Amino acid sequence: MSVQSVLEPLDTVRAELEELYRDLHAHPELSHEEHRTAGLVAQRLRADGFEVHEGVGGTGVVGVLAHGEGPVVLLRADMDALPVREATGLDYASTATSADGEPVMHACGHDVHVTALLGTAHLLAEGSQHWSGTLVALFQPGEEHGDGAQRMVDDGLADLIPSPDVALGQHVLVAPAGHVGTRSGPVLSAADSLRVTIHGRGAHGSMPHVAVDPVVVAATAVVALQQVVSRSVAPTETAVLTVGSIRAGTTANVIPDTAELLINIRTFDDDTRQVVLDGVDRVVQGICAAAGTPPGRRRALPELPPDRQRRGHDAAGPRGLRGGLRRRGRRAAAAVGERGLQ
Repeated sequence: MSVQSVLEPLDTVRAELEELYRDLHAHPELSHEEHRTAGLVAQRLRADGFEVHEGVGGTGVVGVLAHGEGPVVLLRADMDALPVREATGLDYASTATSADGEPVMHACGHDVHVTALLGTAHLLAEGSQHWSGTLVALFQPGEEHGDGAQRMVDDGLADLIPSPDVALGQHVLVAPAGHVGTRSGPVLSAADSLRVTIHGRGAHGSMPHVAVDPVVVAATAVVALQQVVSRSVAPTETAVLTVGSIRAGTTANVIPDTAELLINIRTFDDDTRQVVLDGVDRVVQGICAAAGTPPGRRRALPELPPDRQRRGHDAAGPRGLRGGLRRRGRRAAAAVGERGLQ
C-alpha cells in the first residue's frame, strides 16, 4: 500500500474533520446512550461505501469495506463520554446533560477517537486503488462502563465481520501534536472499578457512642488504601489506586447507616492486579472489623466468574506491533453488596 498516496487528500478534508470533532465535542453522550453519535457514524460510513451494521451491542456501529484479496484489518474507536461538567471556556464546549440532569463532557478524548477513525475510513475508501484487503471500522459504545466491547461480542459481532488478521486501537495521550507513539509491551492499562458499601449503625449526631459510624470507617479506609500500592506493589511494577467517590448521609446531624466508596484500579499485569485487589479487600475488611461493623455484613471480594478471568492483560508482550491486538480489560463491580464489602 502506498501510504503517501492514501494520505495525500488529508489537507483537503482536515477542516471538515476539525468541524466534525467540534460537533462531537459539543454533543457528548453517556455510555450506551450514544444514539446521535452512532447515527452520524453510520451515515458517514455509508457515504464512503461501507457495508454498515448498526445497533450492535446496543449502540455500536461496524462498517466493512472489502476491496479484493488481502489481510483483514480492524480499527476501533470508542464513542461514549463522561458525567463531567465542562469548564474549558471553549466556544464549542459541551452544555449537554443526561436524562437524569447530569452534565456530560467528552473528557477522555473519545470525540477525537471517533473523528480520527472516520477520517481514516474516508481516506482509505477514497484511496482504495492503493490497497487491497478488507477494512473493518468498529465504533464501540460503553467503554467507560467497561462492558461495551463484550456487549458487541455477545450480540454476534463475529458473524458480522470477517476474522481480523490485526486489530488496532488508539487513545489520545499527552504528547507533541502530530506524533504517534508505541512501544514494546503493554501501553494502556487494564482497569477495575469497585463499589464498596460499608454498613454501620446509624444514630443521631449527638449520640455517636451508640452508633457504628460508617463515615469514619470510610474515611479511615480511604487513607489506608493509599498504602496498598506503596507498600504491597514492587517498586519495579506499576499500579494506580484511586478512590474517586465517597458518599454517605444526607444531613449534618444524623450518622448514616452506610457509606459507599467507588474505587478505580489500573494495572499492567495479572499478578500485580491480584496483589492490589487482595490489598483492597484486606484493608477494608480489617478496618471494618476494628470498627465493629456488623460481622454478618462483611464478605470478601469474590472471585471473578470463569468467563471473565484473565481478560485484562496480554502476558505475551510482543515487541512493537507484532501480535496486533493488545487487550485492555475492564471489570466493573456489580450492584452494591454483590461485588464490594457487605
